[in-house]
Amino acid sequence: MTTLKLTAVGTSTGVVIPKEMLTRLNVAKGDVLYAVETPDGGYRLTPYDPDFASKMDKAEEIMRRYRNTLHTLAK
Repeated sequence: MTTLKLTAVGTSTGVVIPKEMLTRLNVAKGDVLYAVETPDGGYRLTPYDPDFASKMDKAEEIMRRYRNTLHTLAK
């Protein structure tokens, strides 16, 4: 477990994320992290946009369903 310390950033509160954690998340300064609420009331930090993932799942379903039509249109 890693302990994160809250710190003042202007009139807001920020958290410092250790270098090892940033490396593991494959993110760097300026990147966006998403805080996803978990069923147990906690949060999970992820570099992946969950809304984008659900939209891509839907797009892949449509592409599978209309594979032949899309292939014809691509010609």
